[in-house]
This record gives sequence, structure tokens and C-alpha cells, in this order.
Amino acid sequence: MSIKISKIWLLAAMLSCTSLLSAAAMEENWNDFLHYTAIGRYELAKSKAEALIESDPDPVKMLELSQENPRGYSILLRVYNSNEQLKDAASSIIDIIEEGRYIKRTDPEIIRREIKRLSSTIRGRIKAEKRLRNSGEFAVPYLLNAIADESRKDEMPYITAALGKMGRDAVRPLCAALQMKDVAVKSEAVRALGSIGYSEALPHLKLVWETAETEDIKKLAEKNIQKIKGSALKVSSSDLFFTLAEDYYYHKDSLKPNTEFDFANVWFWDNTQKRLTREKVERGYFFELMCMRSCEWSLKADPETGEAIALWLDGFFKAQQTGIEMPEYFGQGHADAMTYAVTAGPEYLHQALARAIKDKNDYITLNLVEALAASSGEASLLESFGTSQPLVDALEYDNNAVQLSAAIALGGANPTKDFVGSSLIIERLSTAIMQENADKFGEDKAAEYADRAFDVLDKLCSARNRIVKVSKAQKTLIRVIRSDSDKYRIEAAEVLAFLKTAEAQKAIANVALSEDFDKSVRMSVFDSLIHSAKLHGSKLTDEQIDKLYSMTASRAIDSELRESAASAYGSLNLPSEKVKTLILDQARS
Repeated sequence: MSIKISKIWLLAAMLSCTSLLSAAAMEENWNDFLHYTAIGRYELAKSKAEALIESDPDPVKMLELSQENPRGYSILLRVYNSNEQLKDAASSIIDIIEEGRYIKRTDPEIIRREIKRLSSTIRGRIKAEKRLRNSGEFAVPYLLNAIADESRKDEMPYITAALGKMGRDAVRPLCAALQMKDVAVKSEAVRALGSIGYSEALPHLKLVWETAETEDIKKLAEKNIQKIKGSALKVSSSDLFFTLAEDYYYHKDSLKPNTEFDFANVWFWDNTQKRLTREKVERGYFFELMCMRSCEWSLKADPETGEAIALWLDGFFKAQQTGIEMPEYFGQGHADAMTYAVTAGPEYLHQALARAIKDKNDYITLNLVEALAASSGEASLLESFGTSQPLVDALEYDNNAVQLSAAIALGGANPTKDFVGSSLIIERLSTAIMQENADKFGEDKAAEYADRAFDVLDKLCSARNRIVKVSKAQKTLIRVIRSDSDKYRIEAAEVLAFLKTAEAQKAIANVALSEDFDKSVRMSVFDSLIHSAKLHGSKLTDEQIDKLYSMTASRAIDSELRESAASAYGSLNLPSEKVKTLILDQARS
């Protein structure tokens, strides 16, 4: 037995010795790295940094070393930001230190131990409160669990006192905890929020006041609202949530997450398990996610708060704009922002668009214009919001894609009443069919806009629209029919056929009669010439008519082209003399 004990003690001593040697080597590598960095010996500094990283150092010990040497930590940050040779190694060391910071602040055993120490000596309580504040939001669930534990009643005064001293970092989890059914614990969360004193808690406290289960909790909520800002009692919780959502949307500095970590937390109350849960999210869209959640709370408090729907859409698009994958709590198959926007309807889309235009956010503005184009008719597209018409304003927005999409949306609605800015629709559609923004958009996107613009022009012509003057696009259409694209040559001819001018019809005929183009193109354009002639009669020159007659009379020409030419000639409704000649020329004597 004594031999076994001796072996255990020997093994423990060896492990302890190894740990001490490892810690000493870690400290030596850290100090050497800082020394060689400071004197500009970067190769040596890099080798020491790599040795430190490869030794798999204890993150908590690395954190302690960095805290003991603030100047050294500043050197580490400086080389990470400005020294390419040491950047990767510095990044790895920073990650280790941050992991240590996270472990120290979130370790459940450390937090539980410090909560227990609150009811020890005065000195112990002061230290415990400080360490719990350092743990911040991570300590809140454990403090609430301790308050809910009836076996710890003797500790309660110390725990509740500590909860009220937790600082701003504890506000979000405490607000989420106000959804709990346990009135006693909820009351302590209310008191703590009042003691901490940050306005972010106001809408949550006001909702408690509005939905209080008992008169006591209502009075308690009122008392703690007054501690923060008494005038909030005169404002509905829905409006307070909306104001908070706007503050998040515009990244109000006092709402930013803890800067010590490269992530942020979104807190929820789990009614089934009766506890706080947190979702780790990217800092890059934390404000936008919290904006969306605040809008959701605004709608829960008052389903008629339409402006919260509009801001929620703005927030979702802004989150998507970051390019970061949406958080796990969205769940599998969660629809994207465009799906919600198309479903939302024009009233909320116009409100969201007005904000996006005001903020000069190209991404959100373009997406909202496209949502309006996909889901709305004339009356709703021209809806006013305040003193402006957001979609009409988008015609002059300083972004070509937005201008084109707005013109396609408004033109596609076939407006029947004139409005300020209607003349811009044709200007923008003309830009689209000429694909003038191919350098900016890329050829595929420019072609997509051209296709959509031609669809709108065709729709306006077919509807004989009198508000949007398609005739003003004539010069552009003639340029397109003379361009290198057979596809757009055909589409331009189809639109030109609706225009009453001689120039339009002659431009169509020039393509149909030219041998420079493929048979399929010429036959399609002959169809447009026939359409033009039926609508407006003949406006061709004698030379064009003679050429058309020659094609009709020729036996050398392709039979299908000849038939198309004959149909076009007939549609011109010319005097019968030429037809008589055509018949007699083919007759046998």
C-alpha cells in the first residue's frame, strides 16, 4: 500500500515539475518574442512566436502573462496590424489569449464558486462581486438560478445585491429573463435592471408594467422605470421597442457588444427548460439581429405597429448585406429577406424604402425596389410616404441599378395617371436597352436589365399607355436595331412597330430588306414591319417600296423570305397597279 502511495506522489511530483517547466518555457518564449520584436530582429521573433504556439500553451496562463505586461500586449497588437512578417504568428497568439479570456470569464465552476463567496467575508464578497462583473453577461444565468434555489435563502441578500451591480453587460440577458413566470425571480431581475440604470431596459420594463401578473410587480416595474427615465411611463412599450430597434439599426455606441471577444451573444428565455439560453453570433451583424428582435418585440406588444415591420425588413436586408451566414437560431430553411419583403406588401415596403433612400444604402434600396416591382400594382407603387413617393424618388437615386429597377417597376405597372418624374421612366429604360452600364454591372446583368426593359416597353406599347411616352425612346431604339445584337435588333423592331413615325417604320424596313442579316432575323423584322404597316399605313420611301416589290417578284430569293416580303408589301395597302404588274409578270402568254 505504501509503495502505491509513493508511486502516486512521485507521479504527481513529476506532473507538477513538467507543468512548471512548461510554464517557464512559455513565459521565456513570450518574453523573447517581445524582446526580439522590440529591437527589430523579426526572424528571431518569429521563431520564438512559433515555438510558443507549438508548445500548446495554457490559454488562461497566456492571458495572465499578457495582463502582467500591458506594454508587451500593445507590441503584440501593433505587429499584428503593421508587420506582415509577424502578422500570422501574432494572430495565433492573440487567439490563444482571447481563448484564455473567454475561459476565465465563462467557466461555470469559477462563476458558481464566486457566487458562493458572496456570502463569505466582506473582503471575499468584494472580490467575488468584482470577478462576477468581469464575467458579465455569462454570470447572469447562474445568478438567477441561485436566486431561484430556495435552499439558498440565507445567501439571497448578497446574490441580489451583486446582480444589481453587474453593469451594462448584464442588461440583455436580464431583459430576456423578464419572460419567466417565476414572479419572485422576475422581481429581482426588474430591481437589478433599475439599479444598473441603462435605457436599453426601458421597453422590457414597460412591457412588464403593461402585462403585470400582479399589482406588486406592476408597481415594482414602475419604480424601476422611474429610476432610469420616468417619462418612459408615458410611452407604450411598442414605441419604446421601436426606438430601441432604430438605435440598434444605426449602431448606437452604448449598445455595442463586449469588445473583448470576436463574437456577440443573443439571449433567449427557454420556457420549457425555464432558463436563459444564448446564441453565439458574428459581431458583423449583431446590431442588425438585435434590431430585428426589437422590432419583433414591438409587434408582440402591439401588432398594429406597422413601422416595426418596415424596419425589420431594413434590418434583415442590412444583415444579409454583410455576407455572413445567418445565425443558427434562424433554423434550417429560414426564408431570406426578399421572401419576407415580397410578402409584406407595398405599405411597409415604401416605409422601408424611404429609410434606405435616406440612409443612401444601395443594397437595401435596390432590393426593396425589386420587391415592389415583384409584388405591387400601379396604385400601390405610386403610394406616398410622408411628403414623398419613395419609388419615384428611386428614379433619381445615385445608383444606376436602382434607377433602372425603379423605372422597370413603375413602367411595368402601366401607370394611367401622370406624376412628377414620369418622364424619367423612358430615360432609364433607354439606358437599359443600350446596356450602357455593362462595365459597372457586367455583361450578364446589363443584358438582364435590357431584357426586362424591352418587356416593359412592349407592355406599355400594347396597352397604348399615354403617360409614359415610348416615342421618346425612338432614337435609342433605332440605334439598337442597327447594333450588333440580333436578339435586341428583333426586340427593338417589335417596339418601333408601335411608333407612328416614318423614321421608326423605315428603320424596321432597312433591316428586313438588308441581305447583311440572317434569314431568321429578317423574317422576324418583316413581322414587325407588317405590324407597323397595319397600325400606321405606309411610311416607307419609294426606294424601299421598290426594293420590297423586287423581293416579292424575284424567283431567286428564298421562298420564305419572299412570302414575308409579300405579306409586308400587302400590308402597306398600296395602289393596285403594282399588284396587277406582279400578277401579269408571272402569267404565261
